[in-house]
Amino acid sequence: MRILVYGAGVLGCELAHALIQNKKNVVTLLARGEWKEMIDQKGLTIRHWVQRKTTVDRVQTIDTLAPDDCYDLVFVVMQAGQLPQVLPILKENKSSYFVFVGNDPQAKQVLEAVQRPADKVAFGFQNTAGRREHDRVVSVYASAGMTVGGATAPLSGAFRTRLKTAFDGVKYRLSFYGDMDEWLKCHAAFILPICYVCYACNGDLRRATKQQRGAILDAAYEACEMLKAIGIPVNDADNTENFKPGTAGRRQMEAMLFVMAKTPLGRLCASDHAMHAVGEMHYLDDAFEAMRKQAGTAMPMWEKLRSEMPSWDALQKTNG
Repeated sequence: MRILVYGAGVLGCELAHALIQNKKNVVTLLARGEWKEMIDQKGLTIRHWVQRKTTVDRVQTIDTLAPDDCYDLVFVVMQAGQLPQVLPILKENKSSYFVFVGNDPQAKQVLEAVQRPADKVAFGFQNTAGRREHDRVVSVYASAGMTVGGATAPLSGAFRTRLKTAFDGVKYRLSFYGDMDEWLKCHAAFILPICYVCYACNGDLRRATKQQRGAILDAAYEACEMLKAIGIPVNDADNTENFKPGTAGRRQMEAMLFVMAKTPLGRLCASDHAMHAVGEMHYLDDAFEAMRKQAGTAMPMWEKLRSEMPSWDALQKTNG
């Protein structure tokens, strides 16, 4: 299977590494600049932090996608705010099956922009994190995988089969979900408050207080209620019930946030990304502010966390 991974950031590199493990795949990675030269010269080097191992893969790279380039699968692994720049390129390409991987609460709009049949476009979220260094990627995950599905409907059997074939024999779990527009909005409802606190603590989650950690979950609960107010079919069991005070799910989330705040895991999984992807978080924040305005719902804890962080302009100047 001919596969293109469009984007060579932390997630794209880990995804390319996983796909290369299936020897029936011919994987191409779209990368640019010095990072492309590094991969071409030394291979795709990944330090798997939890597993305490380093892998080096030889992978073909390109720096542009031509309209006539044809792949059996194209994984688009870009920050949400970068997508408007590449959607015209993808729209003109003759490949049929696309999977958009990453934080984007506007899956329906992306589907419209790429102008493909709904059963040929999927949206996914890969459960890995990390950072990119000069000559390697540091990738963090317990068990790599992806939650994937259509924008607002389950994937067709043919698309599922194509994805399963791509990862055949690979230690990479595919979890299929019926409404990824809802899933990604709910995910953003949780990660944005975490980022607000990261910014308030200047990227050091160890400085986050117990009150701030609790406020993250309170804000996420408010956001889920807001999404329901504008007609988003929130899966309460996986979201709202985990943020609602007094529930067993809330206690588990409190424990998870404590571990993230007090160990290097939080830096690698949350604050590193927040501090190096200010543009992406600003894009997500703008999308949520538009939904908040539409809902007209009071979100006092959400507003409090936003008010305690530096301005987006200040963050952009400091962290790029």
